[in-house]
Amino acid sequence: MERTLILLKPDALQRAIVGDIISRFERVGLKIVAAKVVKPTEEHYYHHYETIGKMISRRGQSVFDVTLAFMQEGPVMAMVLEGIEAVSVVRKIVGTTEPKEAQPGTIRGDFSHLSIAYANSKGMSIPNLIHASGDKDEAEMEVKHWFKEEEIFAYSTVHDKFTQGGK
Repeated sequence: MERTLILLKPDALQRAIVGDIISRFERVGLKIVAAKVVKPTEEHYYHHYETIGKMISRRGQSVFDVTLAFMQEGPVMAMVLEGIEAVSVVRKIVGTTEPKEAQPGTIRGDFSHLSIAYANSKGMSIPNLIHASGDKDEAEMEVKHWFKEEEIFAYSTVHDKFTQGGK
């Protein structure tokens, strides 16, 4: 079974749409195996965005600085989802990083709309509600960074037969 990390960003919590977002993952059969609301430090975010995600290396210090300021505007909800091909399924449900380009029916397509150009013109981070691991390797590193092993739970649901190949 594959695991992936999602972060519901401060804008998702401040807009009170966490339940709407989570239900989309549950409806397709992904299982929540860990969840917590936290307000990480700058160092924690640096490890997440640069050590793991290479944001500064790929997009520059200014993008990291704007993202860090946005992420520190409030708490985030960190979750580990588990399921068959969980990383790619979550990425499909979330939609593209730029909300303006995200398809209707995706989280970003349904709940946000700003473009990267607009955000850049205002010197702000794009409020795109959610972070989702980019690939399996990133997911493994992110889950370990955000959760201790004892914070991740294994359990069965009545849906496992249909959503996770169980009997």
